[in-house]
Amino acid sequence: MSALVKKVKMKIKKGDKVIILTGKDRGKKGDVKKVIPAERKIIVSGINIFKKHVKPNETYPNGAIIQIEMPIHSSNVALLDPKLDVGTKVGYKTLSDGKKVRVAKKSKEIIDNIN
Repeated sequence: MSALVKKVKMKIKKGDKVIILTGKDRGKKGDVKKVIPAERKIIVSGINIFKKHVKPNETYPNGAIIQIEMPIHSSNVALLDPKLDVGTKVGYKTLSDGKKVRVAKKSKEIIDNIN
């Protein structure tokens, strides 16, 4: 990776409910646990689980095979519409009091406030 890291604005935030659009977990729903903007990836709870072999250490004295959630590219998920329970795109809207909010494009439902 180069020394200059481009700051990326992602429309999916930690805590959002998303639906997986592609891959082995297609159609599953989950909550976003972590966002990695530099790589445009997110970690979704219960999605994209892989097994990792761990050498013996203090935590696992005999070694182990543990399951971890791997990142998934943000283009492979869609925000879950709060009203319709389907995937939707994200738009932005400024309210009359000057607050900027995220809006689900399909139902025009307000998702949350942006500070």
